[in-house]
Amino acid sequence: MRYASLGCLLVAASLAGAGAVFAQGAAPKPAAKPHTHVVEIGEPGDPKLATRTIKVAMADTMRFTPARIEVRRGETINFEVTNTGKIKHEMTLGTAHELAEHAAEMKKFPEMEHDDPNNVSLEPGKTGSIVWRFTKAGTFDFACLHPGHFDAGMKGRIVVR
Repeated sequence: MRYASLGCLLVAASLAGAGAVFAQGAAPKPAAKPHTHVVEIGEPGDPKLATRTIKVAMADTMRFTPARIEVRRGETINFEVTNTGKIKHEMTLGTAHELAEHAAEMKKFPEMEHDDPNNVSLEPGKTGSIVWRFTKAGTFDFACLHPGHFDAGMKGRIVVR
């Protein structure tokens, strides 16, 4: 009897939670995991301190233009990113390992939305920006993590000298 009561409580709690979620219209979209390794590539920058703007285009050919960017350590860059395609694209800064790992996660949760300072996700024809301060020298990456885009080669490289 005890187990049946506990089971009933669990089912009731589950249904109550689901009712609250569906009462708002739809199940929630999975949240993006916080980018724990982002510090390896730098930190969010202050737009007022940007030393230059680099324009980046994202296309349905699954390519970024430019695909290779050079910056100086300590420099704050305003990446002005434009989606020139007809489908949604994003630009996410990170390490090669982190981007590959996150791309795999995006395959499992294709509706995942991002709200991170190292990312901009854009509908067709839209422009957005990432302002980033590169604090360490090295070679870092950027990519579109929408399912299939990363695997199709929608990646780029940032060399920090």
